[in-house]
Amino acid sequence: MPGENLSRDEARERAALLSVDGYEVSLDVRSATGDTQGEGPRTFRSVTTIRFRCNEPGASSFADLIAPSVTAVSLNGRDLDPSEVFDGSRIALEDLAADNELVVDAQCAYSRTGEGMHRFVDPEDGEVYLYTQYEPADSRRVFANFEQPDLKAPFRFEVRAPEEWTVWSNGVGERVDGVWRFAETKPISTYITCVVAGPYHYVTDSYERVSEDGTRLEIPLGALCRKGLAPHFDADDVFLVTKQGLDFFHDHFDFPYPFGKYDQAFVPEYNLGAMENPGMVTFREEYIFRGKVTRASYEGRANTILHEMAHMWFGDLVTMEWWDDLWLKESFADFMGAFANVGATRFKDAWITFANRRKAWAYRADQLPSTHPITADIRDLEDAKLNFDGITYAKGASALKQLVAYVGQDAFLEGARRYFKRHAYGNTRLGDLLSVLEETSGRDMTAWSRSWLQTAGVNALTPQVLLGAAGTVDELAVVQEAAESHPELRPHRVAVGLYRRTAGGALERYARAEVDVEGPRTVVAELAGAEAPELVLVNDDDLTYCKTRFDDTSLATLREHLGALTDPLARALCWSALWNMTRDALLPTRDFAELVLRFAGRESDIGVLQMLHAWTGSALVHYAAPDWRETGGRLLAEGALRELRDAAPGGEQQLAWARFFASVASGEADLALLRGLLEGTEKIDGLDVDQELRWVFLAPLASHGAADEGDLAAELVRDDTASGKRHQVRCLASRPSDVVKAQAWAQVVESDKLSNALVEATIAGFAQPSQRELLAPYTEKYFAAIERLWAERSIQIGMDVVRGLFPSLRDSRDTLDATDAWLSAHQDAAPALRRLVLEARDDLARALRAQACDGAAAGR
Repeated sequence: MPGENLSRDEARERAALLSVDGYEVSLDVRSATGDTQGEGPRTFRSVTTIRFRCNEPGASSFADLIAPSVTAVSLNGRDLDPSEVFDGSRIALEDLAADNELVVDAQCAYSRTGEGMHRFVDPEDGEVYLYTQYEPADSRRVFANFEQPDLKAPFRFEVRAPEEWTVWSNGVGERVDGVWRFAETKPISTYITCVVAGPYHYVTDSYERVSEDGTRLEIPLGALCRKGLAPHFDADDVFLVTKQGLDFFHDHFDFPYPFGKYDQAFVPEYNLGAMENPGMVTFREEYIFRGKVTRASYEGRANTILHEMAHMWFGDLVTMEWWDDLWLKESFADFMGAFANVGATRFKDAWITFANRRKAWAYRADQLPSTHPITADIRDLEDAKLNFDGITYAKGASALKQLVAYVGQDAFLEGARRYFKRHAYGNTRLGDLLSVLEETSGRDMTAWSRSWLQTAGVNALTPQVLLGAAGTVDELAVVQEAAESHPELRPHRVAVGLYRRTAGGALERYARAEVDVEGPRTVVAELAGAEAPELVLVNDDDLTYCKTRFDDTSLATLREHLGALTDPLARALCWSALWNMTRDALLPTRDFAELVLRFAGRESDIGVLQMLHAWTGSALVHYAAPDWRETGGRLLAEGALRELRDAAPGGEQQLAWARFFASVASGEADLALLRGLLEGTEKIDGLDVDQELRWVFLAPLASHGAADEGDLAAELVRDDTASGKRHQVRCLASRPSDVVKAQAWAQVVESDKLSNALVEATIAGFAQPSQRELLAPYTEKYFAAIERLWAERSIQIGMDVVRGLFPSLRDSRDTLDATDAWLSAHQDAAPALRRLVLEARDDLARALRAQACDGAAAGR
């Protein structure tokens, strides 16, 4: 039998054969506490009863289960020998009846990788916490099932847990005779079932709504986190955004929230941002802020809360048939996160964040060799795992934003309402959505879908301006280009904005026209005769998904007056375009850094400012010519310190510049200042060096050899928490020592004892830009290890290690050649592994092109 992977063909065959009537799952997690018994992994008992039908009596199929051992299996009252029917990941089911009952009694393993039933021991107080995480296919690590999204069924869970614990699941639960029993769910997919258990801190609230017909809807609300985080838990703000979101989605979707209660758990060592388990949403606990953060962090959390809430309808109520149509839920949720943030919460500028941050993720993913259409070809579960990417999320959401501009918001939302009603508790494909949108908009969606959903790649739009003798616009056209590898030219509904400086020096829009861009060149007739522009913005208001380019006049204007742009969205779009030009080796890194140094201090949107800091740091590390890196780092540190000292005391700009200064500090004086701020011998008015900022300042001290193991141990004593431990592990691995690097490598590559969070922290510390020579021995070791590692580790850990340890800092032709040699010699390696290596190779090749562009600018 095949192993843990599941192909689309197998899933289709099984779905055609079986339909599932219900699950009863009994878990005993009392083994989570106390000492382990004997060798092997710590396990818990899992007993599952599945009632299902087979439309071809006598046929064979299989159930999914990944477990160290199976105690008993019975099918229709007939005992089966586990050693004969269970191969480690599947249970063979022969001679099925029309109506069947399968009972599986297994010992399942607790997880340390965030996949399945994750077990976490809090170093602060020794308490044990459990939670489950399944997407796309890890519920089979907790109970036997049919692990594919289109075999939906109702679930009943019961859980035996330590006496002092509380347990949560998708449905409402109560403890009776020592057993937690939960209400049966609506028909849902296996991957969104959930159990959370432990001594969590739990806060409650409620949401009420009266519909137009007088029906009252009441939803119990809950929010939980580890006890150690309770002092920092601002549950009131979580509930505020939750209620605002529930109001917004009920107003727009016209389908009452269908899953009873609404709990939100903030859990430790989480691999993702969050997961949309109906009635029991899980989030990474980093959304609980231990120190001062900027408004952008609160906006990001609100966006995630609303993204997951949108999934209650897009994804949970109506679910894609197979992972090919993953976008049906993720693109909609990503769009709705920003849409609801703007429409319902205090974060009215969320579309700026979307344009600046989310779309940057999409632009990068869409230019990799692994780019794919929004509706992807997902052959199996490994493909599915890798397609939770910037295309499925942010490009898909951008396409929907373009669709709203194309068909109108009312038609779009009416289409969503019909989609929910027509397919409630069912599964869908692309055509099901397109058909309702055709109904509501009156437009033929076939061509739009083919161009936007079924082809890959990103277009570039560039203005062409011809001026007449009188100095006015004779003709303005938009030129559309595509990469040779993906030559599709798409229809774009865009706004073209013309900008000039006012008498007071502000750069403002004075003319705007919307136009449908078709083919390689589109004339914007409406702008003929307009005053000559100093800046043309061809995707003004960010209606479409494209790389914006500039004509020579516009680029010259931005070099001198970018900070004078008064509209924050237009400014963000210009910054994004300049960053894309830097990545595409069209703008030297030193020029981008100069623009940041000149104008970022005037940026009013804190999210844009923090994105600029991230981009500039990345540009210095990867895109700067090697002989300019030291100069560039010094200039950025000087500029960051200047902005830090000039920023309003106690403000979020001050905090952002403090973090950026620490990230680029390398000189003796800069490191001494950081040390002084930690020790209290230096002070910057208004800057509160809280515990999280202390770790930010310690990071460069450790990586530059100015903080040793003793310093880091002392800091852990000060912050002896799970968060503190992760920070310490990262800093320890970042120290400039051959011995340190060898130890970090061994902990991640040669051993699987570290949890997912500590693997992540160790990898983050291992590769430091100031230690390129120290990392030289690890290129060969990397390529020698990755195929074995991919075979031995879980998909999530494999992805983290293959991506995180790729020798990107050994940025030379030699590393590119070594990558090509591995790819050539490993044609038969797992496709998902080859994809990760191909992506890393592409990033490296892009970096070398950008470095050459930057180097060519040295002699100007």
